[in-house]
Amino acid sequence: MIKKSTEFFFYGNYFYGFCAVALSLETALQLNIALNNAIYYFFVFAATVFYYTLAFPGEVPSGTTNKRSQWYAQNKKVLFFSQSFFAIIGLGSGIYLFIQYLQVIADFTKWEWMIITLIVLQALAYYGLTISAGKNISLRSTGWLKPFVIGFVWAGLVTIGPVFFHQYTNGESYEPVFLFWFFIKNWMFITVLGILFDIKDYATDYNEQLKTFVVRAGLRKTIYYIILPLCLLGFGSYIIFVTVHHFPVIRIVFNSIPFILLVIVARSMYKRKPILYYLAIIDGLMLVKALCGIAGVLLSTKK
Repeated sequence: MIKKSTEFFFYGNYFYGFCAVALSLETALQLNIALNNAIYYFFVFAATVFYYTLAFPGEVPSGTTNKRSQWYAQNKKVLFFSQSFFAIIGLGSGIYLFIQYLQVIADFTKWEWMIITLIVLQALAYYGLTISAGKNISLRSTGWLKPFVIGFVWAGLVTIGPVFFHQYTNGESYEPVFLFWFFIKNWMFITVLGILFDIKDYATDYNEQLKTFVVRAGLRKTIYYIILPLCLLGFGSYIIFVTVHHFPVIRIVFNSIPFILLVIVARSMYKRKPILYYLAIIDGLMLVKALCGIAGVLLSTKK
């Protein structure tokens, strides 16, 4: 029972929905803005679950050894009802928010519309975006670029989304420099998770000649020359930023924990892991990051 529930939670991509909501809440607290209404977070959760489940085709190759693909093949009816349910929730909440705030949405600046459009187009192009007859862009098959696209779309959803929505529904402005820094931080953090996740698909990507970092450079070089430098670069930038802005020590400590865990997890990747390890531990670092960020803010402001 526990095993089936765990597989349902992770393979069904519901965990990603909770990560998206948690990271959105972290953004609000870290940037010192009020939380959005509940319907907004229902939309974020539903859209995330629906979007991630689209990655898996209806027909699974026979004889596949991929545990998640096997689970999808065995639970087609469950997935159909799940996708239908979240499509209705996502579409319904999206239409409600659009109609409710149509007037304020029209006040977006051209730069803000450009940012939103870029994020949406990358999200669509990740699975495949037809630009003309016979021409299709699929960022998912670009190899080394894929984790950066994933990180960018995630950072847009959980960083730009909550701030833009809050600004125009509450009439409160935001600090562009701080928003930009937090966006870059989320982008790089999730990009590194994407590179780590590609290690799982090394054999498949190699056979399909998909030039991911691990296929191009090998496991050891990917960890030591790509992942760890990106971790150190992100952490160093974070320390400089919080020092300049005089963050409380306790907030710095809590926000440092995800970077430390990221390095530890990266160094553990030499041994092959089951797919649930990648879903629960690697992607779980998104939830850890959100919880640490939230805790750091709450504890540093507690009187």
